[in-house]
Amino acid sequence: VQLVESGGGLVQPGGSLRLSCAATGFTFSSYNMNWYRQAPGKERESVAGITYHGGSTNYTDSVKGRFTISRDNAKNTVYLQMSSLKPEDTAVYYCNARHAMFGMNYWGKGTLVTVSS
Repeated sequence: VQLVESGGGLVQPGGSLRLSCAATGFTFSSYNMNWYRQAPGKERESVAGITYHGGSTNYTDSVKGRFTISRDNAKNTVYLQMSSLKPEDTAVYYCNARHAMFGMNYWGKGTLVTVSS
């Protein structure tokens, strides 16, 4: 099982980034997918989630209207489109897969997003 995040980097405030998470080794279409983040000195927090079929999404309040989660089950990939980025969005962003019925749980190693001028 592997979850590999990509797309992180340095971006100016107000800019955009798209994170990707490529999944291998499990039945991607049976898993709800989530993005979490952990800022320096803070606990990991949930950012966004999408159900296994893509029919429902949820977001933490601080990113609503700025971030969009999506998935492509044919490519075994989940995305996080981030816009209007703020310095407080700086964090390591982690991809998470959780089985829709049985709760098996997998994590990626993370990708760093730095929002700074």
